[in-house]
Amino acid sequence: MTRTVLLVEDDASIATVITAALNAEGYAVAHSDTIAGRDRLLGERKFALMLTDVVLDDGDGIATLTDVRERFPHMPVIILSAQNTLDTAVRASDTGAFEYFPKPFDLDELVLAVGQAIEQARSGDRDDPADDVPQGLPLVGRSAAMQAVYRMITRVLRNDLTVLILGESGTGKELVAEAIHQLGNRAAGPFVAVNTAAIPHDLIESELFGHEKGAFTGAIARRVGKFEQACGGTLFLDEIGDMPIEAQTRLLRALQSGRIRRVGGAEEIRLDCRIIAATNRDLLPMIAAGQFREDLYYRLAVVPIELPPLRDRADDIEALARHFLAAAASEGLPRRTLSPAAVALLARQPWRGNVRELRNLIYRLALMARDETIDAHAIEPMLNGETTGQPLAVAAPASHGALDAALDQWLAANPPVPGQLYDAALAAFERPLFRHVLAQTGGNQLRAAQILGINRNTLRKRLSDLGIHPEEAAVRA
Repeated sequence: MTRTVLLVEDDASIATVITAALNAEGYAVAHSDTIAGRDRLLGERKFALMLTDVVLDDGDGIATLTDVRERFPHMPVIILSAQNTLDTAVRASDTGAFEYFPKPFDLDELVLAVGQAIEQARSGDRDDPADDVPQGLPLVGRSAAMQAVYRMITRVLRNDLTVLILGESGTGKELVAEAIHQLGNRAAGPFVAVNTAAIPHDLIESELFGHEKGAFTGAIARRVGKFEQACGGTLFLDEIGDMPIEAQTRLLRALQSGRIRRVGGAEEIRLDCRIIAATNRDLLPMIAAGQFREDLYYRLAVVPIELPPLRDRADDIEALARHFLAAAASEGLPRRTLSPAAVALLARQPWRGNVRELRNLIYRLALMARDETIDAHAIEPMLNGETTGQPLAVAAPASHGALDAALDQWLAANPPVPGQLYDAALAAFERPLFRHVLAQTGGNQLRAAQILGINRNTLRKRLSDLGIHPEEAAVRA
């Protein structure tokens, strides 16, 4: 088979580097910087492989691949792109591309992939691509760390291999699980998520596998478990590292056999769902300590996908922040923008809560910022409030010692009546609390409700019941 490669790339410097690297490995390279030139070369000679960019002067390199694939079904294609989004990676997968390389890429990896693709084409060891892929569920970020995640996602879309998503809390593990489901071959089925750490130990078997009526005290009717609910779709087992060891054994048995039984039932039910698990814990030390079953780990981690913490993808912070501002505006919050100083401040933060922490901060800014353009000075108080534990940077009404003294004084002056102490104390301290928060927000009830953590309608009713006028409370500040 020929070792001639067709390179379609409109960046002359990149084309030169790729050509030199392939020439050094014994490949002949024909180069075109347009789709028209590509088609002309394809009509003139036979190629072992094609490398193509996506955005070209005369069209979209991916969109125009359908005709190429029909004419040359056995010629592998490798896609290069600076449009580094999950959508691009999925579109590349949709074409049946052998590999997708986001720019900048490792040249040695690219040359290795060229050799592997040609060898597989020669041996005929190549799976046919799926006919179609649903519209992408975008994950935001173009950093190198996220590109690795995108590539792993595209590799599991056309199969039912079990996936284990690893990453710190707040990195977006459930979002990745949803992307695999919605973009994969089980998209038509349900996506069932269960937090295994939140289920009481004595109910895990019933929750996952279901139970028959009368199986135990309180089982007044048959219950369909999560495995059955996910039939035809995907079962997402979140916080799998916190599952008790006894439940791990039952889960392993189900995964090994591919069948389950409802608690109290005799019928074996065949499993028909993809399994995706996730954890923020390091499972290997837990295995060594006997806290997690090694055989279950290897059953789940057929394809591990590790999500980077936000501190390792600082280049994505601006895009994430703007994405969350747009999402907040779509949900009815004021439309905001970020100043360059605000973006720089966000990029310097440690983000221990990762993407979730950034999202929550952006939503609070969208709600509470006074100006349409959010500057650094609007963000700093909120960051300080989060690190000191004071809610949303609103000053505490008094020290804990002063509050204790005030409560002691109130109790001394108001001997408790049995059955009425809680309501009486709440009424006594609710009024000054509401006045203080309203003073801090300038009488803005929406912001006050956000600070207090209650519904705005609830706040409005309590203010009415207590005879508090927000405008007066703000003036008294």
